[in-house]
Amino acid sequence: MIKSMTGFASATRESETATITVTIRAVNHRHLDMQLRIPQTLAEAEGRVRASVQRRLSRGRVELAVNIQYRHVPSVEVEFNESLAVALSAALETARSRGVVQGVLTPGDLLRLPQALAVRERPVERDAAMVAQLIEMLELAIDEALTQLDAMRGTEGHHLNADLELRRALVGGLVEEIADAAEQGRQDLQTRLAARVHELTVDLAADATLIAQEIVRVASRSDISEEMARFRAHLAHWSSLAESPEPCGRKLDFLLQEMNREVNTIGSKADGLRVSNLVIAAKAELEKMREQVQNVE
Repeated sequence: MIKSMTGFASATRESETATITVTIRAVNHRHLDMQLRIPQTLAEAEGRVRASVQRRLSRGRVELAVNIQYRHVPSVEVEFNESLAVALSAALETARSRGVVQGVLTPGDLLRLPQALAVRERPVERDAAMVAQLIEMLELAIDEALTQLDAMRGTEGHHLNADLELRRALVGGLVEEIADAAEQGRQDLQTRLAARVHELTVDLAADATLIAQEIVRVASRSDISEEMARFRAHLAHWSSLAESPEPCGRKLDFLLQEMNREVNTIGSKADGLRVSNLVIAAKAELEKMREQVQNVE
């Protein structure tokens, strides 16, 4: 079936000790390209995360981020720069003894200095049981997020498929018009050739059967029946691919290349202004379809 490669999903799992949030963003890409942001605490689970994504997605650039919020634990710790305070106090005392400055250094004066305090994330004590619980929560959150993402991609794929089907029907109609116009053009060419040959050979002794065979042979160079048969087969194959449960984006892209090649061949063999205009219109629709297919998984 047709699924989009674009989507977004988020899922959360909570316990008494922590909350894990998983966000996934996906856009189109030729292959499956994963960019993971996982906290160091859960680094050992990266292989499982990649395997989970690979089981559900076959193409696309996927950005997956994991965030952990711990409960009942201060999130930061503050360290006072004691050496800076001692050095400043000593310098101030020296300056005061020389009469350069007056007053004393207060805590407020120190706190206004950027280097006085260092604020950093507080490390959390984690034992094996806690890590195992976090990994279990992570796997559940990822599974839920991937399910949401798959649903979103399926919904967008449904809209893509509707648009592609309209264009496929339009292209099919245009090519059938080309076939009718090309056949009429071939018959007209055969008639013109016969008339011209008759003019040139009216006073000559010539084998009428051989002349007729040569006229048919020349006119047959513009016959597009084989190209039309292949093009119709491509249209039928499109339907089977679009209805298949397997990812079909690459196959549809290749099929569009083949359809475009057949239209080019038809355009080079067939004759007439109407055929040329129809070929241009068909190629324009095929190009629009190919742009859409770039976002199909």
